[in-house]
Amino acid sequence: MTGVSGVSVPRIVAAGDAALVVEFEARIDPAINARAIALADAIQSAALEGVRDVVPTYRSVAVYFDPLRTDYDTLVKRVEHEALAPQKEPSSARAPIRVPVCYGGACGPDLPGVAAFAGVSEEDVIRAHSAGTYRVFMLGFVPGFAYMGTVDSRIAMPRHATPRVRVPLGSVGIAGVQTGIYPAETPGGWQLIGRTPVKPFDPQRPEPFLLQAGDTVQFYAISREEFEQWPSA
Repeated sequence: MTGVSGVSVPRIVAAGDAALVVEFEARIDPAINARAIALADAIQSAALEGVRDVVPTYRSVAVYFDPLRTDYDTLVKRVEHEALAPQKEPSSARAPIRVPVCYGGACGPDLPGVAAFAGVSEEDVIRAHSAGTYRVFMLGFVPGFAYMGTVDSRIAMPRHATPRVRVPLGSVGIAGVQTGIYPAETPGGWQLIGRTPVKPFDPQRPEPFLLQAGDTVQFYAISREEFEQWPSA
């Protein structure tokens, strides 16, 4: 449904008695994602009574609240107002964050498979992956895991049918049109094409999260020697 201003009206649904979800159009789209992130920022900035957390995704926003301290109808009206408000231009967009990657070999065991899937050389896969500028659509799965897109369609290989039990910290993977960095050693089914020495999440840093929703990322290739000698953050 579209409002009088031409802006589509989001769908607001209850998710139990302590959360609501604001749903925009059901597709992966930078403009829709920008609306979701802007709405999440606006709700956070409003510091509404009883709101505990606000979480943006690709195309929706979850608002968690204390039902004993929150007037649900008032919250819904405020969310509707913010969702339909004209989107403000960001005051200071961050420059693309450059992330080094050691591609292939032990760091990227699935690189040959992705190359075979695409019908190109491993070097072509590296060039295609490192040529893009990727948008961070959302964070999830584990702290600091950024879902980024959009991957070149030639190398957009689906994830493994059976996940690995362990994926090393810093592994860079592809799952269809998405790419991402594993911020911890976890199970995972993405196609691993490389590994970065940079930590996406470090609770010891003043800002633990390297990436935030709405950021842009550019990957660049480094050698195995550079990877091994990279200074710890």
